[in-house]
Amino acid sequence: MRLATWNVNSIRARVDRVTDWLERADVDVLAMQETKCSDDQFPTMPFAALGYEVVHCGFSQWNGVAIASRIGIDAAEVGFDGQPAWGDKPEVEAAAEARALGATCGGVRVWSLYIPNGRTVDSPHYAYKLEWLAALRDTAASWLAADPSAPIALVGDWNIAPFDDDVWDISLFQESTHVTPRERDAFNALIDAGFTDVVRPFTPGPGTFTYWDYTQLRFPKNRGMRIDFILGSPAFASRVTHGEIARDERKTGKNRVGSPSDHAPVVVDLDI
Repeated sequence: MRLATWNVNSIRARVDRVTDWLERADVDVLAMQETKCSDDQFPTMPFAALGYEVVHCGFSQWNGVAIASRIGIDAAEVGFDGQPAWGDKPEVEAAAEARALGATCGGVRVWSLYIPNGRTVDSPHYAYKLEWLAALRDTAASWLAADPSAPIALVGDWNIAPFDDDVWDISLFQESTHVTPRERDAFNALIDAGFTDVVRPFTPGPGTFTYWDYTQLRFPKNRGMRIDFILGSPAFASRVTHGEIARDERKTGKNRVGSPSDHAPVVVDLDI
């Protein structure tokens, strides 16, 4: 089984790019984030033409998560227990955002996750991010407590760089989100709960990134961040035989279909 995660940064703008890569990479299950569309706007047909079923959660042009699978999709679930709501307008009731989608694919419980950005350290969105991560940790821990043998993959754009080497110049990020001790503690709480970063052993740093901003030639200069991860439960992690970051999919130019996302796909192979 080959499982991948990719922040596609608008699936309608990049569906040809994504499906072209799916064919070339021989991926069985792809979790997507930041689809930026509602459910009825998701371009299902190009995936169906390749033999993939798709489940999607999107409410507007913001956020959005999806799972495409050619080995089945069962028990799809929007959101997790305790997922916090968000609202920044007093006149509008807070609601859960399109940031978490679970489904069972080939016997593996896959969660496509788009963790809140946090914006700035003094923003209410930062407190929301920490609350969101704490709720995810508690719920994920309860899944393992209920069934320690369950193969579970928490995958997606975490908007956290757990180590200083996960950003191209830590001195430039000292006052920013993504690298604060509280965010890193929240990420490590998932590790402490029993989940493992299954790709890092195959893709050690420094200088190994999954995201490069579009501005100032960040990608050619490899000025990026490592913020996309596949965290596996013990039963999942024990089956991983290979991991990689498909860095070339961030490239532009000939032999590439359409414009790239600012993220690269992250991939694992499983022996199941």
